[in-house]
This record gives sequence, structure tokens and C-alpha cells, in this order.
Amino acid sequence: GVRFDQASELARTDAEHVAASGYRRYQQAIKLCGAMDFDDLLLLTEQLFRDFEEVRQLEASRYDHVLVDEYQDTNQSQYAIICSLAGEHRNLCVVGDDDQSIYGWRGAEVRHILNFGKDWPEAKVVRLEANYRSTTAILEMANRLIAFNKTRHDKVLKPARAGGKPPRILQFKNEVEEARETTDEIRRILERAVHQPKDFAILFRTNEQPRVFETELRKAKIPYSLVGSQSFFDRKEVRDLLSYLKMIDNPRDEVSLLRIINVPQRGIGAKSVEGLLARAVAQGTSVWEVFHDKKFVSSLPEPAQRGIGRLQQLSGRCRSKLAEENVSLAGMLRDLVYDLEYMSALERIYPTAEEVQARQASVEELINALAEYEAEANAPTLAGFLDDVALAGKEFGSPKEKATQKNAVSLMTYHSAKGLEFPFVYMVGMEEGIIPHRRSLAENYDDVEEERRLCYVGVTRAEDELTLSLPLQRMKWGRPRDTFASRFLYELTGQADNPNRRRSIDGARKEIVSSQRAAARKTKKPGTPR
Repeated sequence: GVRFDQASELARTDAEHVAASGYRRYQQAIKLCGAMDFDDLLLLTEQLFRDFEEVRQLEASRYDHVLVDEYQDTNQSQYAIICSLAGEHRNLCVVGDDDQSIYGWRGAEVRHILNFGKDWPEAKVVRLEANYRSTTAILEMANRLIAFNKTRHDKVLKPARAGGKPPRILQFKNEVEEARETTDEIRRILERAVHQPKDFAILFRTNEQPRVFETELRKAKIPYSLVGSQSFFDRKEVRDLLSYLKMIDNPRDEVSLLRIINVPQRGIGAKSVEGLLARAVAQGTSVWEVFHDKKFVSSLPEPAQRGIGRLQQLSGRCRSKLAEENVSLAGMLRDLVYDLEYMSALERIYPTAEEVQARQASVEELINALAEYEAEANAPTLAGFLDDVALAGKEFGSPKEKATQKNAVSLMTYHSAKGLEFPFVYMVGMEEGIIPHRRSLAENYDDVEEERRLCYVGVTRAEDELTLSLPLQRMKWGRPRDTFASRFLYELTGQADNPNRRRSIDGARKEIVSSQRAAARKTKKPGTPR
């Protein structure tokens, strides 16, 4: 682990210096409160054992045996503590699976379990290869995939259950059709009254993917739970831009205007906002109308005056675009994001590249949502889109209620799915850049191996039926872009060649699903369970 005083010394980039400064202030604040967070419990214990040998010996003597679960997910501090406690009596038992080490991004070191035999040469290794969850067909696919990893213990899962339906690979026209057809299949299975919503899981790699599935499940009145993730429309950057759209649609929407009046910062401080509100209350009017009170606005600080002027101009330009014939709502939002320099603002606000990319991806997904609404609505309007968004937030109760709803289809990331199992599993968005994630492709081989382990975790969540799918096109910034099948699909099916050169996926039972086929097969859509 890294202490706050070490973080400043290790910082190289501006973002790292900002993070180190925030880390120092955070540690000072919790120290004043007499508190520690979870990482402190590890880091300070490691430091205590290292600096005070008598304390380490005292604590080690208290335990004759040390047992560790999920050993593949231990970080360096945890590893040091384990060695401090068990290093002398050597009575150590660990349980873990290197093929399920998927938390490298938060400090887990898969090498701890890979090197266990070297660190503890007297240890007896027991291979637990019997699998009581999945069918033979599913485990064959999982074993085939994970064998491509070089840094692993050689082992093969052996099924206790014979047979089973072959896993399917489905290709769709785009991500909307992928979500719609997946939802339709779940609905048809539920209509048989044999299975319940809780028997289904839709697994995805990134937090932007579930939006279209949420939309389709709501339309079908199928209860769902977004596990371990914030609902798309509840994210700060999404709410900010929705507030801009509401303000453009209705400048007298006070709640929306006040949310974005100084987002990104434009010089309208808290005191200026208080003055604007007081003036609006006194005159019985809206803050937007106070903006047009030149005499009052001139009494505000100059930065606030300039900020109000820029906000008025921005709103005016957007409303002018909306008045044009054949206006693109997604294009208008894309221009708004550009004019606001919103993406640059996110880079200034958030210290890590990962968080910036996640926030920017949410902005892109909102533009995609608006483009999809335009493509599907008979007479698309900005107000109509905002109404749809409002309904999306109200159906099935609050996010907290949805998260605790037991009999519901589970929408979750692969990370959240670890340790769980479902009769029906749908692994969606199986394309290069999503899984493996584009960030891993830009870094090193170890990151791709962790992505492969993540895919392996997804496959082994399935008890009875496994479906993997990918759209041939995905919306990017409101425009359709071609996708390429994930390399993992070729590895899963025994065809580990260049995924960028081939469109079709053979091997597993394959069904090509497109709008044209769906229209031609109205009586029986592709993907109907048989």
C-alpha cells in the first residue's frame, strides 16, 4: 500500500498530484475524527507489524492456524499481514482460484496464488476441479477459453452434471435489437410459468451497457434489479445534461436551471444565486426572467454577469436549432456538450483517467439514447424524450427498491456477478473494446488475461443455459459504428484467429438475428428456446 506521505513523492502527472493532495487532506480529516477506513486497517496493521517486532510476535502467537478465503484477490498489504501471522508456525490454509482473479484494478495480485508453492514449499495443494453448477456443454466452453491464459495453474473443471444445451452465440443488428430480442426471449420463457424473473441474469462489462436493457425490460413490464450499479439516469453527469435539456425546453424550470446555473463553472457564485432567487421571489417571477432584468443583473459581480450572458446565449442557440426543420436532437445535444466544454470540465473535476473515461462514456450514452429515441418515435420532440426519461425513473419504484427486489431479472457487471449463479445467463456486448475492454488493449498482456478471467467468470455463472451476444453496430456519439466480435468468442468456440477479419462465429450453436429476419419470422423469432 501507499501512505499519503508517499503518494506526493510518487506523483508524476498533474492528476496524480491532485489525487495525492486529496489523499493527504482526506487522511488528515479522518484522523481528526479518530476514524480509519478499511484500507487504513490493512496499511497501518502492515506498518505496525513491520516497525514493531514485539507486536507482530504477540499477535502471531495468538493464532495457531490461519485460514484465508479468496486468496487470489489478496493485495500486497494483506499478503504481508498473512506472512507476519503465519510465517513462523507455517500453519496456513488458503482457498482460491487464480482463474477468477478479477480485481487487479483495485490492488489484487494474482501472483500471490500463482507463487504459493514457492512461498510455502511444504504446502499440500488440493485441486478442487469438480463443478456442481454448470452443464458439461457450458464447462467445455469455459475450459477452452481460460486455457488461453499463460499465467495460471493448469486445471480443468469437471462437470457433475451431464449434457445440457449447447451455449448460443447470437448476432444482432445493433444494441437496441440485442436488448429487445433478449427481453422478448425472457418474456416468452416466463410465460410458460416454469421459471421466475430471478432465474435470469444479463451480464455486461461496462456501466453504460444496461441502459437499453432497462428500457426494454420496463416496456415488457418485467421486474429487474440493477445490481451494484447506479441507474443510468441517476448519474451526476447525466442529470446535469438532462437539466440543460429541461431548461432549454422550459426556461422556467427552476429546479433544472439552478442545478446547472454554474455547471461547468461560469462565475455565478452562491451569493449571486441567492440574490437571483431573492429577486425572483420578490417579483413573483422566475430566475430566468430575472436574467432579463438588466438593472438588477448589472448589480451582480462581473463574472456572474458574463456567466449569465453566456448561459442565455447558449440556451438561445439551442432553441434556434430546435426550431429548424429536420433538426437532429442528438446533434443538438452533441453541440451543447461541445459548447459547454463539458468533457474538458470532467477532466478537471475527476483525478483519475478511469473515472474521467467512465463519466465521458455516460455523456456519450445519453447522446446515443436521444438518437435512439429519434429513430423510434413517430414525431420526436425534446419534450417527448424528457417525458420518456421521467417515466423511466418512476417505473418499478426507486433504485433502492429495485436493488432489493428479490424476484427480478438481475442486470449486473461481471465483477458484481462473481460468486452468484443463475439458470439462464445472457452475456451481452461481446465485442472488442468492451470485453476485452479498450483500456486493457492499450496497456499490457496481463490486463488482457484479467479480461479473459472476467469473461470466464461470466460463463461459469450459468447453470443451465448460456447465451452470448453482440451487436454488429453500436451507437457512438449518436452515430452508428461497426463493431468487431470479441476475440474471446473465437477462443470460446475453438477459433482463435484474428477477430477483425471475420464476422461470423461458428462452433457453438449460432443464430444470426437481424431486423430483416425478425420481420420475416413473425410467427417464431430467432432465439426462441427449443
